[in-house]
Amino acid sequence: MDLAIMGYGVVGSGVARLLARNNESIAARSMQPNMRLKYILDLREFPGDPFAPLVVHDVNLILDDPEIGIVAETMGGQHPAFEFVKACLERGKSVVTSNKELVATKGLELMQTAKAHNVNFLFEASVGGGIPIIRPLSQCLAANVISEVAGILNGTTNFILTKMFADGMPFDTALGLAQENGYAEKDPSADVDGHDACRKICILATLAFGRHVYPEQVRTEGVRGVATEDVLYAEHAGYNIKLIGRARRLEDGRVSAVVGPMLVPFDNLLANVNDVYNAIMIHGDAVEDVIFYGRGAGRFPTASAVVADMIDCAKHTQRRRFFDWETGGADYVAPAAQDVVSLYIRLRCGSPDETFAALRGLLPGAQKLSREGAQPHELALITPKMEEGAALAALRGRDVQSVMRLF
Repeated sequence: MDLAIMGYGVVGSGVARLLARNNESIAARSMQPNMRLKYILDLREFPGDPFAPLVVHDVNLILDDPEIGIVAETMGGQHPAFEFVKACLERGKSVVTSNKELVATKGLELMQTAKAHNVNFLFEASVGGGIPIIRPLSQCLAANVISEVAGILNGTTNFILTKMFADGMPFDTALGLAQENGYAEKDPSADVDGHDACRKICILATLAFGRHVYPEQVRTEGVRGVATEDVLYAEHAGYNIKLIGRARRLEDGRVSAVVGPMLVPFDNLLANVNDVYNAIMIHGDAVEDVIFYGRGAGRFPTASAVVADMIDCAKHTQRRRFFDWETGGADYVAPAAQDVVSLYIRLRCGSPDETFAALRGLLPGAQKLSREGAQPHELALITPKMEEGAALAALRGRDVQSVMRLF
């Protein structure tokens, strides 16, 4: 069976190398006499690269070749990835992808296209890189009613927050170090503004709860606003700060889905996931809490998941592997302001004691926090559990510097 890769960046090059390095065992596990990489689609040339002879610039070479049975899409982004993937499926070629944006926005349509043309569309690598999560969620935990899925879904931001917490680095310094180490792109917006984690929690929530959750429905906040002061207050109160994607099933059939920095208690396993590692927690009625942990990104961890999907496609040329879920809807995801949560809040004020006394009247049971080196006009507190919108309304007119949920 001949193979093609669309996109020869970090992940695509890892897929090519893994296919070559482990070709014999991959072919054996695929139950195919051969798994030959024939084309690599990219706009660029790669002089001196061992796979340069396979590089082509016209997607029609892949579409028109009847010998190509499986295509790995590692381009990233929504366009032209969507058009290319859909065309491959319509030509009877199975597609595997690491593209979380594509799956989060167009996954349902592409699954339906795959089903209509009796081919596979698989996306294990789109969440968690090399951490197996899509199959366990959809198969191994299928007997459970899943009530919550949450976790640290972005290695770049976890590295940044680890450096801020463990080494006292300010955000900009930690980001620069992440870029030096190759963990963050020159434009780190997708990571530090939470968009990457948002796409991943959409995919997980969709699989867990059975209806499509779209990125624009998820209230998303990044880590740019996390300050050294917040880290110190959190630590003194017994919390770490992590960028968390979280989706919960509500009693009325809707779901709650948010992404943002949260205070995680030290005794929670997620608080101890550091550096570029990811961890995903799933709560089911039978298994209770299950956690998947590992490197969530990188050339070979992600390539490992892509190639595993290619093997799965090759093994299921007659009996297809279909994921299935329903469409979402404008009212399916509840407004974040309706979530019942505790909030960490830091604000500037004239008199912290007087301000806290006034706020306790609006937020009964609020807890005042302390830290070494606190400024005279600085107040930090944790609210009782209440609707987020009501808690924020109590702060109207105040000079609020930071707001984060407690996990």
